[in-house]
Amino acid sequence: MPDVATKLDDLIAARYLRRGDIPHKRKKERRWSRDTLAGRLVEILSVSAPARLTAAFGVVRDAQRQGESAVWITTTHFSFFPPDAAEGGVDLDSMPVVRLPLVNDIPRAADTLIRSGAFGLVVMDLIGKVGKGACIGSGAPARFAGLAKKHDTTVILLTGDPHNSSRLGPLVSLRAEARRGSKSFSSFRGDRRGVIEIHIIKDKLWAANWRHTEPCRGPAGLR
Repeated sequence: MPDVATKLDDLIAARYLRRGDIPHKRKKERRWSRDTLAGRLVEILSVSAPARLTAAFGVVRDAQRQGESAVWITTTHFSFFPPDAAEGGVDLDSMPVVRLPLVNDIPRAADTLIRSGAFGLVVMDLIGKVGKGACIGSGAPARFAGLAKKHDTTVILLTGDPHNSSRLGPLVSLRAEARRGSKSFSSFRGDRRGVIEIHIIKDKLWAANWRHTEPCRGPAGLR
């Protein structure tokens, strides 16, 4: 069975072969997609973990459809529910999940993975066991922003309460608040259909205050 280093080498080779060894020359459009967010440092805030995860998985799904590799970094204390992600269209077999003991370990692991150039999307779930975000260090946002641009990688940071000031500073290229729609989930038993609303509150490429809405399904057991 190939070791981790061999698998990483294969991912790097496949990605650069697909890209022709240069970043995609794409025409960016203002929509919630891997193309719009490519080469950018993105922050998703939400008081609701399901909304935050749904917003991120929308980008994972889009990246996978383009043939881009995505990796998710979280802790051993908290993670998404795999059946929900799979039901939402995410190919879990092709998405490595890195689980670390401490939330403060996540930025260091992300730095290594982004530098490798093997991934078109790196997601850092920075909400810890008790709902507190990681301390990523004052120089990390600048480093992540530079690496994202260099490798044409979408770097997403999942953080907490949108009513608190972001600690990530001005180098975040796009900041979004995710929440369930005001009429998200049906009151009928067994009907888990709803919508997720993503409000773009900062965007360095376009004016802020644009929105993305898409249908979604609530977690099993939600009534």
